[in-house]
Amino acid sequence: MNFERAIIIREKTRLEQLIERFNSKAQAKFYIERSGGDFNFYEIENEKFYESLNEVQKSISKHLKLKIIYRSFLPTYIFTENDLIVVIGQDGLVANTAKYVNGFPILGVNPDPERYDGILLKHTPSDLNNLIKEVVKGVFETKKVTMAQAKLNDGQTLLAFNDFYIGADSHISSRYEIGFKGRKEKQSSSGIIVSTGAGSTGWLSSIFNMSHNIYGFNTIGENEHQSQINWEDEKLIFVVREPFLSKVTQTDIGFGVITKRQTLKIESNMPTKGVIFSDGIESDFLNFNSGSRVEIGIAGEKANLII
Repeated sequence: MNFERAIIIREKTRLEQLIERFNSKAQAKFYIERSGGDFNFYEIENEKFYESLNEVQKSISKHLKLKIIYRSFLPTYIFTENDLIVVIGQDGLVANTAKYVNGFPILGVNPDPERYDGILLKHTPSDLNNLIKEVVKGVFETKKVTMAQAKLNDGQTLLAFNDFYIGADSHISSRYEIGFKGRKEKQSSSGIIVSTGAGSTGWLSSIFNMSHNIYGFNTIGENEHQSQINWEDEKLIFVVREPFLSKVTQTDIGFGVITKRQTLKIESNMPTKGVIFSDGIESDFLNFNSGSRVEIGIAGEKANLII
């Protein structure tokens, strides 16, 4: 690939978000400290982020033009194959970015290894000076990551790097008809989680942990129902959360593995407040109300992480 510029994706720091909320740094500090919080924590985190961002910009500018955009612009920004996409922030920002870059390579930078796990952020700012030289030459390896796709009957689609939530947008029962492997049933539950391999150590694993705590095991049936799958595996796992058994709702379809040949189909029975959102970003959603049908399967494109 012939990279001509780097697009740096970032999010506002928590300090910046607090200042926006309270209109000034002084008012934000007053509120946090009056509540017994440590405002210094936010200041140190903000300072560390900008130190890292400046180092990243300095390294990149020696080799490429660069542009910085905030996460909120991702859905409308048009990326090209000549863009080197650099994400600096927390792991979730990589997940959110991957859905909008058409499979172009992503270089994840961990600005603060002491605070962030960096599962998807394989590089530190100090790595970039030498790494960018190699990337510009085309000398780099990538890791392919399978993503999920939700496709509505009206043609709308949504991708997920980690997981989908399908259900009500609040703490009310999610009502729908679910279809899998030729079987159908009406359900009332706390919603459905569909996880990729990359997301299987997150939300999905917490569901298995809950099952383990209640029943004392996390394997069921003739094959082990593992909560973790490999990032590149072309499979997804779905779990129905807290299904309720009644005269009109069933609980037999509660877990399954989605493949290229075996998709999951759901029809909404929710007059209002039905949603499908991906990767924990509730603002990144599709409406899923009565009359809507969705098919969940393996996405045609994969995320492409520079390792």
